[in-house]
Amino acid sequence: MATLNDCRERDAQDPLRALREHFMLPEGLVYLDGNSLGVLPRAAPARMAQAVGEEWGRGLIGSWNEAGWYALPTRVGDKIGRLVGAAPGEVVTTDSTSVNLFKVLSAALSMVAQDAPGRRVIVSERDNFPTDLYIAEALCRERGFTLRLVDEPDALADALQPDVALLMLTQVNYRTGALHDMAQLSAQAHACGALAVWDLAHSAGAVPVDLHAGGADFAVGCGYKYLNGGPGAPAFVWVHPRHVDRFWQPLAGWWSHAAPFEFTPGYQPAAGIARYLCGTPPVLSLTALECGVDTVLAAEPLGGMAALREKSLALTDLFIALVESRCAGHGLSLVTPREHARRGSQVCLARAEGAYAIVQALIARGVVGDFRAGDAARGREDILRFGFTPLYLGFEDVWQAVEQLVQVLETGEWRRPDFNRKQAVT
Repeated sequence: MATLNDCRERDAQDPLRALREHFMLPEGLVYLDGNSLGVLPRAAPARMAQAVGEEWGRGLIGSWNEAGWYALPTRVGDKIGRLVGAAPGEVVTTDSTSVNLFKVLSAALSMVAQDAPGRRVIVSERDNFPTDLYIAEALCRERGFTLRLVDEPDALADALQPDVALLMLTQVNYRTGALHDMAQLSAQAHACGALAVWDLAHSAGAVPVDLHAGGADFAVGCGYKYLNGGPGAPAFVWVHPRHVDRFWQPLAGWWSHAAPFEFTPGYQPAAGIARYLCGTPPVLSLTALECGVDTVLAAEPLGGMAALREKSLALTDLFIALVESRCAGHGLSLVTPREHARRGSQVCLARAEGAYAIVQALIARGVVGDFRAGDAARGREDILRFGFTPLYLGFEDVWQAVEQLVQVLETGEWRRPDFNRKQAVT
């Protein structure tokens, strides 16, 4: 079993250890919740102050041109594209993940209605992130489609029948940390005549992604998790070049017009991915997001996403091994796949009792993870969820996190009433 000194030695030899300096982390905090909200980039406060004080305060409306505000959605989109296997000009940052998913699902369903009108089913998994299922459900009701949900990932292939229009999945499952094989599932969808729509919320910036090699047709993703863009940061959207100009997306706002500043009454969509914009971009939020994306791109000279992935797997391997050796007998069971090819950058542990309170007790001790409710009707226990962002986490952090977990379990302090009082955000 690894010791504290072993972990310190691994940190000293870590070629990525200097990346931690790009972040403002409170002293002594072990932050294992970057899969929900990334850490503040060190460059962001000064950059935001410049955007507010100089660009807005002094430049005012001239900053749309002089400070480059107008180009922000595509400029940041191109940077994200480097992380997800997209070519320049294929990604834009705009709106939220939910709104972008509505856009791409609507466009994809329009394509299917024209090309294969008999296909009336969207396939996803029941454990997909709820907002994805809600958006799909609403569109199915509006368009007369059916949402078909499978209970286990292994059942996805069998669900791809001749009536399927779209396969819609999140590449890394938010609840379990399981990583889907994008290329295999996209190929299976195409083989049955369906399109593949991917949500990269828990994979962009966490695992290597190649949308072209993976056979994706559409993709959306989140800016405030592993991309460290700040709370509520804009999301991003990608459409394969063979599809991008075929249909309007339904939110035909003025920023997606071919010539928005001609102010003509008739809508003419912009060419390419710019037609997936909508209204006026949130300049300050995009400015913060650019700082966050830059923290991930800072790894490029050190091996980029491949190096981050290698460290992520080493961190999660260590966490799993320490939990299983030191927390045995305390009712924790591993939910996340052990196989590297099937694991994202998080580890999820199930427990029949007290999962929420254990997470709260850990937070009080300076180890921040989070909780996700189970599903008693399906025999799913509550989840303690821990995200591992290799940009700012080290091996000693993992050891300290498990040490605090051991103490919380052995002392039973999680039973305190204040740790069992649920807050609005869990």
